[in-house]
Amino acid sequence: MNRLQPSDIAKTRHLFFTGKGGVGKTSTACATAVALAEEGKKVLIVSTDPASNLQDVFGIELKNEPTKIEEIPNLFAANLDPEEAAYQYREKMIGPYRGVLPESALRSMEEQLSGACTVEIAAFDEFTNLLANKETTEQFDHILFDTAPTGHTLRLLQLPTAWSDFLEGNENGASCLGPLAGLEKKKALYAKTVEALSNGEETILVLVSRPDSSSLEEAERAGQELAEIGIKNQSLIINGVFDRQSDDGLAIKLEGKQQEALNNMPIALQKTPTFYLPLVPFNLTGMDAMRKFFQSNVEYDTKLNTRKASHDLPSIKAIVDDLEPRGHGVFMTMGKGGVGKTTMAAAVAVGLAERGHNVHLTTTDPAAHLTHVLNEESFIGTLNISKVDPKAEVEKYKRNVLNKVSKDLTEDELAYIKEDLESPCTEEIAVFHAFAEVVDKGEGAFVVVDTAPTGHTLLLLDAAESYHREVERTAGDMPESVKKLLPRLRDHEQTLVSLVTLPEATPVFEASRLQEDLRRAEIEPAWWIINQSFQATDTTDPVLKGRSFAEQQWIEKVNNELSKQTVIVPWQADQVIGLEKLKTLVY
Repeated sequence: MNRLQPSDIAKTRHLFFTGKGGVGKTSTACATAVALAEEGKKVLIVSTDPASNLQDVFGIELKNEPTKIEEIPNLFAANLDPEEAAYQYREKMIGPYRGVLPESALRSMEEQLSGACTVEIAAFDEFTNLLANKETTEQFDHILFDTAPTGHTLRLLQLPTAWSDFLEGNENGASCLGPLAGLEKKKALYAKTVEALSNGEETILVLVSRPDSSSLEEAERAGQELAEIGIKNQSLIINGVFDRQSDDGLAIKLEGKQQEALNNMPIALQKTPTFYLPLVPFNLTGMDAMRKFFQSNVEYDTKLNTRKASHDLPSIKAIVDDLEPRGHGVFMTMGKGGVGKTTMAAAVAVGLAERGHNVHLTTTDPAAHLTHVLNEESFIGTLNISKVDPKAEVEKYKRNVLNKVSKDLTEDELAYIKEDLESPCTEEIAVFHAFAEVVDKGEGAFVVVDTAPTGHTLLLLDAAESYHREVERTAGDMPESVKKLLPRLRDHEQTLVSLVTLPEATPVFEASRLQEDLRRAEIEPAWWIINQSFQATDTTDPVLKGRSFAEQQWIEKVNNELSKQTVIVPWQADQVIGLEKLKTLVY
């Protein structure tokens, strides 16, 4: 595996970077753009990520049209705002009904069009508009996109039924996108864009991953999903590979963890051209940092001029101390994949059970393995463990929806419903029904839930309760357990929500967006958990001390701007498995 040089991937005009949050898509794309521009190529970098920090990287306000980056003569950047595009799309769809339908119906429609898939469709619309503008694009040698569309979105746009009128009155379970009638005129343009993406001579898909198993599995899933619809020209960049420079114990453990993940890389990725980038000991913002990204032996700071931001923050014990006097209630962890939600939920559950409380610990995360984290151990009589199987719940939900579908539907119409039922929103709603049943059984005890529903899901279900018919296709039948749960989740006396993040740019931005999402549903997160902090350790390794320095601004942002109460968890040298390991987190 060779260290990445921009020429390794810059073999086509279009480069699409994709990967789960926090893997370094933006920094990799930006550094590649800077390097190519300094080689004399005319380059445009475009972000379609709602959590993009492209503006922070370049230190300049960006719009949806190419803006010249003054420090690099050949470099231009644009920040397409999918949230704003989604808002405009919603208004276009809902505007004609204002003053015609009841206010509750309008709110229901707005929430249906507020999901992740609607934002993604709007983002696709934005960059399609950009690619279609030949006057703009033909002047560039390379156009780099930070965040590629998912296979789900592209498949939907290829289904003829996604554009048909039957959606206008369909109440049979289309869960996510709602009617695409507002974009009907662009059908041919979208088809042309998808065709360009599938052309290996025009486009390369750059999968970005970290050297850990969950990140590599996500890269494999994204790569296979996009390959299925013809986007097969792919490369893999493993970002953040640690080059140990000391005999520090923590550094040795980190190196071992990464090598184990790389040695067990998914089979499909082993066949993909693969390059690596080292773990850099500095924040990737500003032009100097971008230039350093592909250099060896760079100088960096390892000493903080101020007190460590992590110094005064408590451990997870503070959350257990907060919960214990209540005697019962719901505690939920939320956050993007890979931030440690399962371990944090298990630690809080173990902390409460050890103090003699009855605790029901459950997960709704398909990738979470509570029994693995607990090493098959348990406090007999006080800690019960269960798992909501998303796959089984989704299949049950889909069967219910498809059983209601009219026998008169064409194959195309049925294909659309089946494809739309593959969306993230379908899984959230199906799992939420099962989650509500678990919480309903937990009265008089603590219920600790790994992976809570998003504000969008809660609002969809709330809308279904207040105006059932308009959102019947989204929420299905409303069980009594769901009706009881919504008010309970909004009651701070009964429910505490915690957001889990890492002390890095993208995870912090994504957690802040989740917080806004929850606030729309009238749920205020009580805690933020900053997990895997090098600053909270005693490492002496020069690179890891540099990482510790880089964490300062993100720990300060969470503690001073975003969170009401913050706890911090040091980077764990050993895997946190078994009761004894979990107990150490809550002392």
